Amino acid sequence: MASNATVSCPPPMKATSNGVFQGDNPLHFALPLVIVQVCLVVALTRLLAYLLRPLRQPRVIAEVIGGILLGPSAIGRNEKYLHAIFPTRSLTVLDTLANLGLLFFLFLVGLELDPKALQRTGKKALSIALAGISVPFVLGIGTSIVLRATVSKGVSQGPFLVFMGVALSITAFPVLARILAELKLLTTDVGRMAMSAAAVNDVAAWILLALAIALSGTGHSIIVALWVFLSGGAFVLLCIFMGPHVFKQIIRRCPEGEPVDEIYICATLAVVLAAGFVTDTIGIHALFGAFVVGVIVPKEGPFAGALVEKVEDLVSGLFLPLYFVSSGLKTNVATIQGAQSWGLLVLVIITACSGKIVGTVIVSLCCKVPFKEALTLGFLMNTKGLVELIVLNIGKDRGVLNDQTFAIMVLMALFTTFITTPTVIAIYKPAQMAISEYKHRTIQRKKTSSQLRILACFFSTRNIPTMINLIETSRGKGKKGGLRVYAMHLMELSERSSAILMVHKARRNGMPFWNKSHDSNSNQIVVAFETFQHLSQVSIQPTTAISPMSSMHEDICSSAERKRAALIILPFHKHQRLDGRLETTRIDFRNVNRRVLEHAPCSVAILVDRGLGGTSHVAASNVNYTITVFFFGGCDDREALSHGALMAEHPGISLNVVRFIVHPKVVGESVKLDIDNQNRPADSRSDDDELLAEFKDKASEDNSIKFEEITISDQSETTNAIRMFSRCNLILVGRMPEGQLVAAFNKKCECPELGPVGNLLISPGFTTSASVLVVQQYRSKLTGDSLKSLKEEGTTTEGESD
Repeated sequence: MASNATVSCPPPMKATSNGVFQGDNPLHFALPLVIVQVCLVVALTRLLAYLLRPLRQPRVIAEVIGGILLGPSAIGRNEKYLHAIFPTRSLTVLDTLANLGLLFFLFLVGLELDPKALQRTGKKALSIALAGISVPFVLGIGTSIVLRATVSKGVSQGPFLVFMGVALSITAFPVLARILAELKLLTTDVGRMAMSAAAVNDVAAWILLALAIALSGTGHSIIVALWVFLSGGAFVLLCIFMGPHVFKQIIRRCPEGEPVDEIYICATLAVVLAAGFVTDTIGIHALFGAFVVGVIVPKEGPFAGALVEKVEDLVSGLFLPLYFVSSGLKTNVATIQGAQSWGLLVLVIITACSGKIVGTVIVSLCCKVPFKEALTLGFLMNTKGLVELIVLNIGKDRGVLNDQTFAIMVLMALFTTFITTPTVIAIYKPAQMAISEYKHRTIQRKKTSSQLRILACFFSTRNIPTMINLIETSRGKGKKGGLRVYAMHLMELSERSSAILMVHKARRNGMPFWNKSHDSNSNQIVVAFETFQHLSQVSIQPTTAISPMSSMHEDICSSAERKRAALIILPFHKHQRLDGRLETTRIDFRNVNRRVLEHAPCSVAILVDRGLGGTSHVAASNVNYTITVFFFGGCDDREALSHGALMAEHPGISLNVVRFIVHPKVVGESVKLDIDNQNRPADSRSDDDELLAEFKDKASEDNSIKFEEITISDQSETTNAIRMFSRCNLILVGRMPEGQLVAAFNKKCECPELGPVGNLLISPGFTTSASVLVVQQYRSKLTGDSLKSLKEEGTTTEGESD
């Protein structure tokens, strides 16, 4: 007899409550419960990210661990907590929000991939990518046979094989970009190779995943799977042929430098949702539609960057962590019980690591990559992350992975990603590998005919015109190969920096990940330097440093070491306003300059930009500058004079050198502003006289050089003399000059890192339109006042330096 018993289902949750004063528990309503869930998730994941920061782990590790901790594996063992915070009837709302955030995140992942760049992928990177996919995919199929015979009995064979192969062969492109940036490998050969191979791997993995999903939803008919796969292919082709034309029209209406119209952003996000609906209707997954739209959006122009800035913070900061909790609620580590289950976990981890690492290393060695770099590439390509979790969650939702297999695979993904950073740090230390001995670490040298290498740094396009005009003046006689400049764009790596911002900006600034060629029209910075290079005899290579402000000086110093630079030029942390006064751009820039001055492997110059040559590049034939060097004595002043002498070789430069001498009637002991008391040789004065004697001989034969010696008695006369000679285009001074005259300036000033004379030239009471270059000559170790001044805090008291 059939039973008439009915099963009662809990009523659906209402959206909002009437409040506790009317007897409602907010945790019984969808909106307040979701708010509590989001706040709990964000707080826990941010705390874990902070705790894992000393281990230099990407944030995705903290989010995965946080999701597992909130689930039944840890805190979720408490039934009261689980039913109160994550009740069963709330999971639909939670999963919907998580998948909505994931939908837009996959759109951002698609934005990271540039199809044009993939077409230009070199044979070496392509070979590494194919090895990183095929070897672990085959091993994954082998592992799936073992799992199917033990903990995954009864699952459909075809989908399970493909899911396991994809899960083991994936490389997480966004996570890898973040790891490379934090390890300062993003713009190195290893970093570019890894990103290029990971991009190819990403595309292949998504194609294989689409195949796995098509197979997993077929039921008993292979015809349905074929229809799903063909319909998905038709959708992709439709997007490829129609999408770029539509988006190109949008990009034409979004000029560079102008804010992107909100209607285009909203329309694109609506298209992302519509594409997700279409692919979900086909039976693949809504994520694929969003990913395809991201891929077809053109990467040129400001539109792609504007999309990232509008979407990323909300998605990555709030919605995406919900996906990790959703995964964590499905992950129960307690299901891994007994020696067999733990043995299978070890087997999966060994298979995943060996497949990626061994396959990548062997192919890399065949491509003549050094062993250390090949091994580093292997561990980098073994990075998993969010994409891995997406594959596993889809497999679990489709019934391909059971609870135990799902838990094993999640722990495998967590372990492989966790070991990436410490292992790479241990086996590949580019900063140490870059250290080398080279002779020409200063402008002042005996063989002036040798090539001069300069590392010119800038934070924004505002610094570029003056920087280019300064480089033009520093080329000397202009012989081919005489000057080589590395133009380094300094970019901050912040918590919100996405892979697309890091990858595209690094690629646009002359160091593409894909190959050595790049589109010079894609970025005005590269265009500016390439145009200058074509119009002059200077060899310029644009490059990029992407680092946190706290460690950006390491990138600058290690790059100068690798490039064997003789001089690092840094922008001053203040810029000129329309009224001529200087205002602070960012105080962090000042700290970067101070650290570079302390740790630099060569001479350093800080450029105070007051518009040398105007707002555009001045052609060599039109250069007509007057440059003044103030010489008091000491190694920094000798370096400034040597740089001035090099500039004087340019046919459009007139050089005035002013040497200040103490009046013999001045009574009292000679006070010296000691820059390097321990290492400075006793015959420093003779070094000054020797350099000046050589310079005087040169000046006597060159009408463009004027040399004057002025006898001064006190600070007031020194200041007046400096005012008298400050009517020029550029002033060169040593950072810490020596002698009794400058001792009077040795007091607390606004910017101690500029030294006494530099501070006088930037003080509000000193009127000049000349740009200032403050030079510090390389010494193996700074001591005395040179080091002490970098530790001092400046004062903003106006006129104090005057």
